[in-house]
Amino acid sequence: MLSQRSAGRTRRHYLGYLALAFIIAPTVLAFAALTGFARQGPDWALLGDPYLLGVLGFSLKQAALSALLSVLLALPVARALYYVPQLWGQRLFLSFCLLCFVLPTLVLITGLVALLGRSGWLTPLLGEDWNLYGLHGILLAHVFLNMPFAVRALLQQLHSIPDTSWRLAAQLKLSGWQRWRYVEWPVLQGHLPLLSGFIFVLCFNSFAVVLALGGGPQATTLEVAIYQALKYDFNIGEALLLAWVQFAIAGGLFLLMVRLGAVQWLSIDTASGYYRPRPMGWRRAVHGLVYGLSVLLLALPLLALLPGLFKLEASIWQRMQLLAPLLTTLTLGLACAVLGLVFAYCLLLPLRYARWQQQLRRQWLLEWLATHALVAPAMVLSVGLYILVLLTLPGKADELSWSVSLVLLLNVVVIIPFALQQVRPRLLQFDDQYERLCGVLKLSLWQRLRVEWPWWRHSAISAFCLLLVLAMGDVTVFSIFGTQDWMTLPWLIYSYAGTYRMAEASLTAVVLLLLCALIVFLFERGRRA
Repeated sequence: MLSQRSAGRTRRHYLGYLALAFIIAPTVLAFAALTGFARQGPDWALLGDPYLLGVLGFSLKQAALSALLSVLLALPVARALYYVPQLWGQRLFLSFCLLCFVLPTLVLITGLVALLGRSGWLTPLLGEDWNLYGLHGILLAHVFLNMPFAVRALLQQLHSIPDTSWRLAAQLKLSGWQRWRYVEWPVLQGHLPLLSGFIFVLCFNSFAVVLALGGGPQATTLEVAIYQALKYDFNIGEALLLAWVQFAIAGGLFLLMVRLGAVQWLSIDTASGYYRPRPMGWRRAVHGLVYGLSVLLLALPLLALLPGLFKLEASIWQRMQLLAPLLTTLTLGLACAVLGLVFAYCLLLPLRYARWQQQLRRQWLLEWLATHALVAPAMVLSVGLYILVLLTLPGKADELSWSVSLVLLLNVVVIIPFALQQVRPRLLQFDDQYERLCGVLKLSLWQRLRVEWPWWRHSAISAFCLLLVLAMGDVTVFSIFGTQDWMTLPWLIYSYAGTYRMAEASLTAVVLLLLCALIVFLFERGRRA
């Protein structure tokens, strides 16, 4: 009996480790191809170069400021949502926060340019010295993308405050400051470093935002410097050095976060049945004002897209070809979402077993390897695999079938960490309750999947919608493998904006925005179910 049980577990482990090899292989092959092509390793002599130190300093500076601003601005918004659950449209606002976090970057950039660019709505009110391009624009874009994420994460933590704490605070007649000091802060203080670190990693690896809004060499991050070294100078040694520096900094921080725990931001219950203080008078008015300002500031960049639609002439509407890029975007997104979900489930098989056996080091290692794509430079992976195909299969690199396959492969690798974050808690909960019973029944992998599926079905549907939106917004990978024979909506936006056809770019951005909003609506509906 024990041998049969161990054999079944071994087969499941083989499947999980095979999926892990699939995730790691693109990273290993990309770095190996770049090193072999250059016939040298990283150019370590550049470690003392002032340019590299400047790029590294700016990367750290903008990521730290973005994380700090996102968390500081999110905290009063989360407290307003927590203390006044009757605020109008709160559930819709939380869904909008999710949309902002997963929104394709080029949609936001187009809206910011229409709002705060050289001829934007609000530019005349900001004075002649205002310039969107540079650190200001990068921080605005990062705060827009990450503050809503922080709002949901902090609200989740506030909801974890037990009713007994509030009842005790009421009996002791604690003031507002004392409630913050003795009730709220103990719940938040352990979560804030983890949340700030996660946002820091996202901003540290930022590519499209800095590429579009950087404005020059003085506002360049490591990811953009890698792109420039590969795209314009074809300096493989410099690109490898920058990639290793980025991988070491972001990877080390992310490994620390994996060990500390995961950031919860999707399982928010907005019900008003919790016992908590009900602010009245000026405090309630302040919470309402904070909430209203946050809604306005998040909505403005997207509303700025609408006036551009009215500038389109009838002939332009007829000339624009949106159907083919729309179908390409949907097809690519659907394929990536399905594969990402399948691989996420397989990756969790050995991880769940390590957790069940209390092998914590192996569990942390497996989690880091499975989610390392969050810190691996996507540009390096793309160029490395392109060179690998160019060297091993001459003439195949520019063929449509290979381009589609490599875009699909890399997008699956990039989105898998988000799939793991979504389905992992539910499957671990299943293990806590039924793992021993499944072991006694000696279920095969297929039988186990049939038993588990009703348990994590809604999580799988939610993860599928989330992966679909993330895959549809890809720009980095497509910038290397994309061709004129097939075009996605984000790359079409980039093409229009690059030629200053802002009306067409606004229309394409609105189409992509509406598509993402529909998917997020289905995501939230499935999660609440």
